[in-house]
Amino acid sequence: MVLICGIDDAGRGPVIGPMVLSGVLVDENDTESLKSIGVRDSKKLTPKKRTYLYNKIIKIAKKYSILTVFPDEIDGKLNHGINLNDIEAIKSAQIINELRPERAIIDCPSPNLKAWKNYVLELLNDKKIDLIVEHKADSNHIPCAAASILSKVTRDAEIEKIKKKIGVDFGSGYSSDERTQKFLKDNIDKYPEIFRKSWSTYLDHKGNKNQKSIGDF
Repeated sequence: MVLICGIDDAGRGPVIGPMVLSGVLVDENDTESLKSIGVRDSKKLTPKKRTYLYNKIIKIAKKYSILTVFPDEIDGKLNHGINLNDIEAIKSAQIINELRPERAIIDCPSPNLKAWKNYVLELLNDKKIDLIVEHKADSNHIPCAAASILSKVTRDAEIEKIKKKIGVDFGSGYSSDERTQKFLKDNIDKYPEIFRKSWSTYLDHKGNKNQKSIGDF
């Protein structure tokens, strides 16, 4: 049977916490087993169901790989001209090189499927791999859905770890979250290691904080 690796991410956009990419290696028969236990796109599952499936997936998979990309690495690469799509390509290739599938299916973050696929191929040890790059692959391919669950559960655990460490519930970590925005405004200099400092949300708050008020003159 063909060994298939599905790859998907969680946490591309938030201003707080890491981005996580996961790869799940299965054979074609395993995809039916994953489907039978309820594996699907992680966004369509409750947190409790995702945690339950996470433990099932890692037992069914031949191998799996989870890479956590923390804010300092994201900021560092962006500062050197390596954008978020490039980071995903680099990490996806790292997972493929580690798991060594015959076919890899990746949920593509870039609007330019062909260019992004070619970039990933350049980074692979095996240039002859059957590489499938799609938008919404986590909805269309069970191995990618399984990877999305591993990524989401891992990302959520990292966020809970931060909250426990600092003793503050800042919400989801996404800029659209009002709790996250308030926390960022109030704590921008207190916990610098948890923020993506290259994000416009962070820079906007940092700029406002650094501006002198009329009382400073």
